[in-house]
This record gives sequence, structure tokens and C-alpha cells, in this order.
Amino acid sequence: MKKLLASLLTASMLGLNIAPVFAADCCKIKDISGGYWANTAIVSVVDDSVMYTDSFGNFNPEAAITRADFVTALLKVLNNDNCAITTSNKYSDISRQDPFYNDIMRSDSLGLVYGYPNGTFKANKPMLRSECVSVISHITKDKASDMSVLSKFDDAASIPAWSKDEYAKTLSYGIYVNHPDENMLEPNRNLTRAEAAVILSKLKDKLTCVKPQYVGESETVLGTEHLNLVKEAPNNKVTITNLRKIVDKGNVIIVAFDEKFFSKKHNAGDIVNFVLPEALYTEEGTQLLPGGTKIVAEITRIQKPRKFNKNARVHLIFKSIVTPDGQCIEMCGKPFTKDGTLKEGPWMTFWKLFLSTVSGGLVGAGAGTGFAFIHTPARLAVGFAVGIPVGCSVGLVVGLLTPGLHYKAKKGEQVMVILLDDASIKNK
Repeated sequence: MKKLLASLLTASMLGLNIAPVFAADCCKIKDISGGYWANTAIVSVVDDSVMYTDSFGNFNPEAAITRADFVTALLKVLNNDNCAITTSNKYSDISRQDPFYNDIMRSDSLGLVYGYPNGTFKANKPMLRSECVSVISHITKDKASDMSVLSKFDDAASIPAWSKDEYAKTLSYGIYVNHPDENMLEPNRNLTRAEAAVILSKLKDKLTCVKPQYVGESETVLGTEHLNLVKEAPNNKVTITNLRKIVDKGNVIIVAFDEKFFSKKHNAGDIVNFVLPEALYTEEGTQLLPGGTKIVAEITRIQKPRKFNKNARVHLIFKSIVTPDGQCIEMCGKPFTKDGTLKEGPWMTFWKLFLSTVSGGLVGAGAGTGFAFIHTPARLAVGFAVGIPVGCSVGLVVGLLTPGLHYKAKKGEQVMVILLDDASIKNK
């Protein structure tokens, strides 16, 4: 019986190996093919963290870009996404609670993108192609432009009078987009995310054409440091620049649940908050993140416990980092486990099987002694001896065949997270 119990427990635990491996990258652009007309520009702005994919890895190229999202991306291209805010809020439809508040205030401080005469900014309104041209013209260096260049476009007459000079200027700089018809400018149409990527990519390559007051400090690499929290991590490099600290893809950090968690009470789409239990430093002594930094994750799927002792599995995407001073940092990560999920470990499964076996043994012992007593009171010991192994066997089999455990975690319980894309932390 001891050999049987040991064999079954060993077999059950072999399937619960949690040795971590490098999970697949969740941050690839899933809805862009290599042949897509704006593929190169989109890959460039995503790689440079100018624009982002959604939580499913989609760029949504044909969707209209909002005025707020355009402002955020433009600030990044101009290296001014961390510049000081020197103006007060003058927009009636913008408040400090809005996620884009700081970027719009930075834009207002620099004089990049203006609001409307009625005192609104309309952050969630789609950006018009003509508005984009106006912004690019506004921030680029003044130059004499040949207005006749407009005549080669079939819809030149549809260009608003207020933006004809702006169109001539941006065309002369080559910072424009005329897809899908090269003979059309379509000034009154919404600017798509793909078109914004093309414009911003061109602007990034021509920053020397931008007026100096709109361009922030250029980035210089100062050196490489290391983060060795977990020996098995595929990468440990941290790139240090004059503007930010870049924790390279493949690094592993350790976070803790901000509150107790029970998978049975959660569903896909729920947000789960984690926290850095202590400040995060490189081996060389550079602080990357202060203690108390929040790590925000989203549940993408929960696999419920299944028969034959299959434990629940919680699929998470770690999406953002929020420092105590309010800085929000994009990230992409998953639990650093064999299958990239959170589940109960082998010891919890062992105790489930152990308790099931013991319970079965107690029931078997009671049943055996009771049965023996009824028929032959003198054979109580025999009933006890027979009932225990039979009950233990039944209990173990039941434990192995029934559904596994839901996932539980206490507040403060730690989890290893592998970065599936670089995480950029701006210098203060």
C-alpha cells in the first residue's frame, strides 16, 4: 500500500512541474501583415513606443486616431513626453482624472495642438487629416512654399482655405500621406491610426525640420546595467540613457498581490493589482522603481478545475506600471512559469490528495470495524486492518479523479513576471 501511494503521488506531481521558461511574446502586432501598405511605419512607431497595440496585440490601423492619442504620440516623437507643465487647464471638457490630462497640458505648455474657440479640447474626437497637417505645418520651420504644388491633386478644391498654406508647406517637407489614392489628399476625412503612424514616422526622421522650441533633449545611451532577481531569467540587461531606463525584454521582476485573490470569484477582463514589495535596483545600484509601485494586470482567461485533478489556471497580461508619484509606464508581461499561468503548486495538490486519502482511510476504518462488529465482534481488529487500506485506496483514487483546485493567493504572496517587451522608465 505504501508503494502504491508513493507511486500515485509521484505520478500526479510530475505533471505539475513549474520550472519557468521564456513565454511567447504577447506584444506582436497581430492585425498587420508584412504586405500592409503602412507596415514599416507601424512597426517603427510601435518599436519606438510612440504608438501602442491594444491588450490583444492589435494595432487597429483603420480606426480613427483621437486628438488625445495624437497628442500623446506627437509628444513622444518630439522627445517632450516628460516636459514640465507650465500652464493651467483652460479646457472645460478636460479634468485631472482624465488619463490624457498631463499630455494635453504638456501640449498646451508647448503650444503644439490647440483647442476650440468655445474653450473645449474634444480629446476623444477623431483627428482630421487637415488638423494633422495644420499641426505639422505649425511646428516645422518656416519656409516659402509653392502653392502650385496643390494643383496636382484631384481634390485640391476641397482643401479648406485656412489650411492651403499649411498643405503646401507640409508637402514641400514631404511630411504627408496620400493613401490609397496618390492623387487625393482627402483633407476632411478622419486620420486613421495607420496614416498617423506614417506621418509620425516621417516627422521622426525629419526632426531637424522642426522648430527648436518644440524638440526636447535627444537621447544618449550612457551604459548597460543588470537586473539579476531570478537566475533563470532569459535576460538581465537594463539600458541606461540620459532620458530613461529601459528594462530589456526577457528580464524577470518579482511582484506581490495587493489583496487576496481567489480564481473562483474572477472572470476574464477583471483587473488584478500587484505591488513591488520593495524598491527595484540594478546590481550596479541604479533605482528603477520605488517600493510601493503598482503593477496592473488583466485576466485574459481562467481555465476552471477539471476532472482527473487538473487545477485551475489563471492567464494574466501585466499591462502597466504606476509609480507612487503617478507616472504610468506601459509594459507587457506574463507570469514566469512553465505555461505562463498562475495555478496551485504541487504541494497544495499533494495535501489535497493526502487529505482525500486520509479521509478515505478513516471512512474505510469506520466501515470495516462496524461491519466486523455487526457480524463478528471478535474480529474488530481485522475489520480495522482491512478497512484502512481499502479506504485509503478509494480516497486516493477519488482525489486523483475529481476536479483539481481553484487558485488562491494571499495578500503579499509573490509572483515572478517576465517582460515580453522592453519597459521604458522615464527619468524624473
